[in-house]
Amino acid sequence: MEATGKRWIDLLEEEDLAFVRRFIVASGSLKELARMYGVSYPTVRLRLDRLIQKIEVFEEFNAAGEMERKLRGYYAEGRVPEDVFRSLLGACQKDKEASK
Repeated sequence: MEATGKRWIDLLEEEDLAFVRRFIVASGSLKELARMYGVSYPTVRLRLDRLIQKIEVFEEFNAAGEMERKLRGYYAEGRVPEDVFRSLLGACQKDKEASK
């Protein structure tokens, strides 16, 4: 078990878990997954790539606080612009230092 007591899968949102489930049901076929979602192959590929990045962030920064992990996950998904990410990350780190 990791430092936070949570596995990466426990940190995923319901929408991400549904995507993983559909991916498994489609036997890992991105073409089939694109058909199931009614979107193009590149759209599914991008979503999978972002989910992979999110999981990697969760594993790498597992010891970080929940706020930092969420922020890094949103950034990996492309939901937060880089300038906003850097600003909020700096604030999270200052808060962490101040609470020590």
